[in-house]
Amino acid sequence: MNPAWSVVFFTTLAGAGQGLVLALFEAEWARRAGFMSVGPGPRLVAAGALAGALLACGGLISSFLHLGRPERAWRAAAMWRTSWLSREVIVLPGFIALALAYGAAQIWLPEIGFVIGAAATVAALVLFLCTGMIYACIRFLQEWASPLTPINFTLLGCANGFSIAAAMTAAMGAEPLHFFAVGAIGFTIAGLVGRAAAWRRNARRVPMSTLQTAIGITHRHITQQAQGFSGGSFNTREFFHGRSAAAIRLWRRFAVVGAFLLPLALLVAGSALASALLLGAAAVIQYAGLLAERWLFFAEANHPQNLYYQRAG
Repeated sequence: MNPAWSVVFFTTLAGAGQGLVLALFEAEWARRAGFMSVGPGPRLVAAGALAGALLACGGLISSFLHLGRPERAWRAAAMWRTSWLSREVIVLPGFIALALAYGAAQIWLPEIGFVIGAAATVAALVLFLCTGMIYACIRFLQEWASPLTPINFTLLGCANGFSIAAAMTAAMGAEPLHFFAVGAIGFTIAGLVGRAAAWRRNARRVPMSTLQTAIGITHRHITQQAQGFSGGSFNTREFFHGRSAAAIRLWRRFAVVGAFLLPLALLVAGSALASALLLGAAAVIQYAGLLAERWLFFAEANHPQNLYYQRAG
């Protein structure tokens, strides 16, 4: 597929915002449950919830950039009974509103802040599910049609969200710094395992369609000599990224180093030194790596139509 950068930015920005809100609420819950003696203070939760809402808003704004008729975007919510996209369109504004309310309640209504935070957490998890299932439910795109898709969306969003929470905590001189750093490390490792599993699965998959099944000829050796036209078309532009195999390998190396390996090293060092600079660098570099990872997620989906339009003698 040919990735739309607006969708790449939407899924990564919104995912980071969701992960940040989840990190804040999980820390607050851990303190209330007795697993930690010190939890995040109201000032940190308010700032973090606002940052999470702003990240999700940034993703929402970027998603409008690939719409041909943005004024009709509201119609996307009409098919909520059957469409994961419609459900995402409904849940996303709800998550943003709950994240803002969560932050505001920490300052002005602390007695109900935890309840609102729980609602924001549920909305974040449902939003991860909706976003992942938009792609996982497309059965003929085998690279996407897997439970690993929504799982990896969740793991990677939480990894970046916890990294941002650790950086904010260090910058504000607040607690619990090590809780967020350890969470970021754990989710980053889990995200790497999940993404590696998806790459391994995709490399071993057996295509459902071949040239033989497409044209109904069972001969073993079929050679396509032309596409039927000399110029490009919607099909060649939208369903294939046009990059070489070497370029895809380079993108994958950058994704592995930028989204996983380098952030892990920075998170470990930043946590040990309580360094806002190192933790901030980890969050920023990880986000850049996740842009590459998400671009690959879309680019590596091989639409069956490419059996015809992307083969020419």
